[in-house]
Amino acid sequence: MEIIKVKGGKPLTGRVRISGAKNAALVLMAASVLAHGESVIENVPRIQDVEILISLLQSIGVEVEWRQDSTLAIHVPDNVCQRTPYDLSKRLRASNLLLGSIIGRLGFAEISLPGGCDIGSRPMDLHLKGLQMLGFETQVEHGYILGKAVRPKGSKIYLDFPSVGATENIMMAACVVPGSTIIENVAKEPEIVDLANFLNAMGAKVRGAGTDIIRIEGVPILKGVRYGVIPDRIEAGTYMTAAAISGGDVTLENVIPTHVQPVVAKLRESGAKIVEVDDEIRVTAEQKAVPLDIKTMPYPGFPTDMQSQMMALLSLANGTSVIVENVFENRLQVADELRRMGARIKVEGHTAVVEGVERLYGTCVKATDLRAGAALLVAGLAADGTTEVGHAQHIYRGYENVIEKFTNLGADLEAVEN
Repeated sequence: MEIIKVKGGKPLTGRVRISGAKNAALVLMAASVLAHGESVIENVPRIQDVEILISLLQSIGVEVEWRQDSTLAIHVPDNVCQRTPYDLSKRLRASNLLLGSIIGRLGFAEISLPGGCDIGSRPMDLHLKGLQMLGFETQVEHGYILGKAVRPKGSKIYLDFPSVGATENIMMAACVVPGSTIIENVAKEPEIVDLANFLNAMGAKVRGAGTDIIRIEGVPILKGVRYGVIPDRIEAGTYMTAAAISGGDVTLENVIPTHVQPVVAKLRESGAKIVEVDDEIRVTAEQKAVPLDIKTMPYPGFPTDMQSQMMALLSLANGTSVIVENVFENRLQVADELRRMGARIKVEGHTAVVEGVERLYGTCVKATDLRAGAALLVAGLAADGTTEVGHAQHIYRGYENVIEKFTNLGADLEAVEN
C-alpha cells in the first residue's frame, strides 16, 4: 500500500502549473483509434490512468510512444484488434471509451466491462442505446460488450441523462457513420468540447458541443492530427481549495477560468479572494471559510469531482454546511475518513451535513477513490500533526507530480511505501 504523509499547518504559497486534463486526454487517446495516420497529442499528463490506457492501446496493436515530457504519438495500424483485455480494463473506467472508437474504426468490437473508482453505479445502458440507434447491434456476454455494425446510419438520439461517457462514445461512432446524427440532452463538459474540436481537426463534422444538442455529419475517413489537451479544471479546483484551507496565497498557471467558474463562485462565497488574469488564477485566504450549501450537478453545475475537496474545506468552516451529491451515490464515503480527523459530518442518503470544527487532527486515513484521496491531502494540509493517507495510488491516477507540486508550494509531503 502506498502512503502519502502530510504535516499540516503550513500555508501554501507560490505558483503551480496545471497539467492537461485527465478526462480530456483519455478520451482523445481513445478517439485517436479512429484516425488513419499518426496523431500527436500534446499536454498529456503523465499519470497512472494515462499509462494504463497506453497499455490498453498497445495490447490491441496500437503504436504509442512518449515524445518529450507530455506529448504522445499514436499510430493505429489497419489490423488493430477488436478485443480489449479484462486485466487492464478492470483498472480504468475510461477503458469503455474504446467501444465507440473501435466499433467506429472496424465495424465491430469486444470491449471488457470497465473498472475504476468505486464511487457509485455508472451503467453502460445509455452508451448501448445510442449505438443501437446508430445501427449497431450490441449485447453483453461474460463481462464483455459485443458490438457490430448491422445497418449503420445517422439517427436522432435522446439521452435520458447527460452522461459524459455515453455522449463521447456516441460522438466517436457517429463521426464515421453515414448520414446525419442529432444527439439531444448531451453532456456539456469542457472535455466534450475538446473531443469535438479534436474530431473536427481530424476531418469530422461536429457542431453544437457545449450546448444541449450535438449535430454530426458522418464522414468516410478521419486522419491523424496534432492537438493539445485543455488544462485540468479538477486539478485546478483542488489546488485552489488547498490554498483556501491552508490560509495561503497561490497562483495557478495554465488555467481556463471559465471552466472552473462553479468552483470559483463557491470559494468566493466561502470568503476566499480570487483574482483572474488571462490564464492565471490567484487564490488567497486569510480566515476560516464561511459555511456553504453545495449541490453537485452536471456541467455547468458544481462538479461532483470537487465535492470531496470542498467537504474537507467546509469541515473547518465557521458554521454548518449542507452538501447534496446528485451524481454518484458513493462519493460521500469520504466523510468516514474525515471524521477520523475530527470532522463532524452526518450523512443521510445523498446529503451530508458538515458542522465546522475548530481544528482537524492528523491520523491514519485511506483514499477510497481518486477525489477522496485528494480531499484527504487537502484536509491534511490544515490538520494538526501528521496525516498518513493510505491507498495513495488512487491519487496518482489523476494528479501529475502531486508530491512535487505541493512541496514547491511549501507543503510538507512525503511519499512512502508500506
